[in-house]
Amino acid sequence: MNVSVTWYGHSNFQISCDGVSVLIDPFFTHNPSAPVTWNAAAKPDLVLVTHDHGDHVGDAVDICKATGALCGCVVGTGERLVKAGLPESCLPAGMGFNIGGSIEVQGIRVTMTQAFHSSESGVPTGFVVTMPGGFTVYHAGDTGLFSSMELIGSLYPLDLALLPVGGFFTMDGLQAAHAARLLRPKAVIPMHWGTFPVIASDPSSFEEHLASVAPGVRCVSMKPGDTVTF
Repeated sequence: MNVSVTWYGHSNFQISCDGVSVLIDPFFTHNPSAPVTWNAAAKPDLVLVTHDHGDHVGDAVDICKATGALCGCVVGTGERLVKAGLPESCLPAGMGFNIGGSIEVQGIRVTMTQAFHSSESGVPTGFVVTMPGGFTVYHAGDTGLFSSMELIGSLYPLDLALLPVGGFFTMDGLQAAHAARLLRPKAVIPMHWGTFPVIASDPSSFEEHLASVAPGVRCVSMKPGDTVTF
């Protein structure tokens, strides 16, 4: 069973498998890296929002209203999105869920994890996403390095990790390489680079550090709009 992963720039990914799809941090409008608008992406069954910053919430409200997709986000951010026009029916239990909690939509199982960052509402989070067939992806959201990443990798053997490498707002290349060492995924896609002038313009620092810090982890570098299949 093949899993396809499309990167729309920044932290915006679509993961599809067996006829179901999840969008994470759907920042299309005003995203200088996004090669398409949100309505050109495949219809999602689930939209995940890691935290309440505009470059991560993105078009979540419009996408869920148009498609009926469930919006997975932390309690507090869910309330804020309802005020922005999201129907309560698009939130798990009408409110969102919380760190350590899990939801399942169309065979996609999602567990919310901690992250270390800031957020306009709720708290910042990451997600462990297990697709139908068992392919497991960790989207770190925006975060600094934290030692409990080792526990995440132990609890959930990861096929893929999506790690921010841009620095300034998140981990830089060296820190992200150590995150990969702790998580022990089979592969990593570096994200959150090249979007804004204050962050890294390319993932080369991460690639260089990864080779020495976590040599058993494969780096899959992508350009916005690329799709890779696992």
